Amino acid sequence: MVIAVLDGLGAGIGREFIKRLKKEFEDKIKVVALGTNKVAMQNMIKNGADVGYCGEDEIVYFLTNFVPDAIVGPIGILSCGGINGEITAKIAHLVFSLECKKYIIPLNLHGIFIPGTVNLSMKEIFSLIIDDIKESLKKEDEQKTLSSPSS
Repeated sequence: MVIAVLDGLGAGIGREFIKRLKKEFEDKIKVVALGTNKVAMQNMIKNGADVGYCGEDEIVYFLTNFVPDAIVGPIGILSCGGINGEITAKIAHLVFSLECKKYIIPLNLHGIFIPGTVNLSMKEIFSLIIDDIKESLKKEDEQKTLSSPSS
């Protein structure tokens, strides 16, 4: 399973999520850091990402040529100008149109209020995402078992 984590600035959310993800799954998943800038990408790699892409051109290249099983990031990854202007129209459009699961971390910033998320801590949000990934891996393993020939 390939999980892409998209973040900008210093990648505070991305790096903390990757730490939790790698602690939980170790080598069962591949984590791709998509940093809108070099610092963000490096911080995510330092915290366990297997590979990194940096800047609009590299992020667009990755998302166009390698569709991950899931992408994780703050709500700003869905809008042009998100993450203090670091998300371009190309990136936002590609993320939105990807044929994969999107785990959007709700941040109550810029006048955006998402009902039902007010009382969730970042730790709780990360746990919900990780639980869903566990369920997806379990289903993936069951599919492999069912499709493999019997001995």
